[in-house]
Amino acid sequence: MTNIPRSVAELLAHARREIDGADAELLLAHALGKSRSWLFAHTEDPVGEDAHANFLSLLQRRVAGEPVAYLIGSQGFWTLDLQVGPATLVPRPETELLVELALARIPVDAVVRVADLGTGSGAIALSIAKERPRAQVVATDASPEALKAARGNAARNHIANAEFRCGDWLNSLAGERFEVIASNPPYIADGDPHLQQGDLRFEPAMALSCGPDGLDAIRMIVAGAPACLHAGGWLLLEHGWEQGEAVRGLLLDAGFVEVRTVRDLENRERVSLGRTS
Repeated sequence: MTNIPRSVAELLAHARREIDGADAELLLAHALGKSRSWLFAHTEDPVGEDAHANFLSLLQRRVAGEPVAYLIGSQGFWTLDLQVGPATLVPRPETELLVELALARIPVDAVVRVADLGTGSGAIALSIAKERPRAQVVATDASPEALKAARGNAARNHIANAEFRCGDWLNSLAGERFEVIASNPPYIADGDPHLQQGDLRFEPAMALSCGPDGLDAIRMIVAGAPACLHAGGWLLLEHGWEQGEAVRGLLLDAGFVEVRTVRDLENRERVSLGRTS
């Protein structure tokens, strides 16, 4: 028993041999009910039995590939703190580009309508709603469990200008018009080996893959979006780094203008967008 690490520093050193250092800090802070900054000011503090056992359990689950966000129940995105779980995709930093591009097309004081399709935890919808308080944001998802999480995140972040509807992509928006529609739909090809690796094994399959080339959801959105956009309205879509050309082609074929693809911080094509004429 003398070899079992007991202090904050010892536990972190032990965990860093198994997982990423930042992940280790998040898990230990969670087990202790403290902040990450607290850890660095209390490196020699002993860790109690319950927190010690909880941390080692979390560590083993992380070693097995379970996402840190699921283990601690939350994920930071934009300026929000979002509760997440197995019913929702873990929000990725690269999706903040989609939010940034959408906000650039929504004047700060404009009274506009925005839709977020496949909202999951509500990351995109709530980020836009918080930054544009006069906008009315409608978020849709086919998963009632995901919508429950998104509604909870709206309340948690004190955001009142967003509403949530259960429906597949544009189905719950029939007869309505929006100035901006944004979506981070599933875009991994069915059967892609990456789906059976790492964190992706634990995330909802319906939020990750769609069709033999991964573009089935994007095709549906692009085909239906013109009927739900005002003239001059924008459609913005996140996609895989090798799918930019294909998505631009879909947008052009559907009659969108000013079509282009924007690269993320890793210089990968990440978001394609177009405007109705």
